[in-house]
Amino acid sequence: MLFNIKLHYKKINDEINKIGQKETVMKYRSLSLVQNIGRLLKYRLIIPLLRSEKPAQYKAKGVAVGLAWALTPLIGVQMWLVFITWLIWKKISSEGFSLTLALAYTWTTNVFTMVPVYYVFYVTGQILRGNFNDIGGYDNLHSIINNTFLSEYDFWEKWSVFFKLFVKDWGISMIVGCLPWVVIGYILGYYFTMAFEQTRINKKNKNT
Repeated sequence: MLFNIKLHYKKINDEINKIGQKETVMKYRSLSLVQNIGRLLKYRLIIPLLRSEKPAQYKAKGVAVGLAWALTPLIGVQMWLVFITWLIWKKISSEGFSLTLALAYTWTTNVFTMVPVYYVFYVTGQILRGNFNDIGGYDNLHSIINNTFLSEYDFWEKWSVFFKLFVKDWGISMIVGCLPWVVIGYILGYYFTMAFEQTRINKKNKNT
């Protein structure tokens, strides 16, 4: 009987160890995913900021412009719009902004975040337009994007189909709804970068 109890205990202990190993592996995988995302954000957004030797205000305006265009329902052409903005800005101002940083920060919205970001624009637009009884429609937006950007059409066909559906069903609300986010993105991008640069300068002066 004692042998049976020991054998039963051993089986229970083995099962506990297996569960513990699975949890450890799952935790490792979870941390690995978080670390990978963090590394990606670091190389996409932070490293370009650190490597730039330009003045803080020059960099801050670049980040601000990039975030402003990122927060528009124009994923796929945002980098072109940033470049056009940069050309116009150079014509009307002698100061300009960092094109490299502006291009980098358009990446904050992309095909992976398109559905939720566009939905936020739509809901914001519906609220601003006073359409409180018709705020939903997430499934419809998801279907539109699946049938356009995630389809097998070529680049121009995707945009052609998307704009037809976009203007017909969601366009006005999304355009209206993105505007406050554009302003918020520009302001936060500018002041975050200025604060970041000031912190770097203070640390550098402290160490010297």
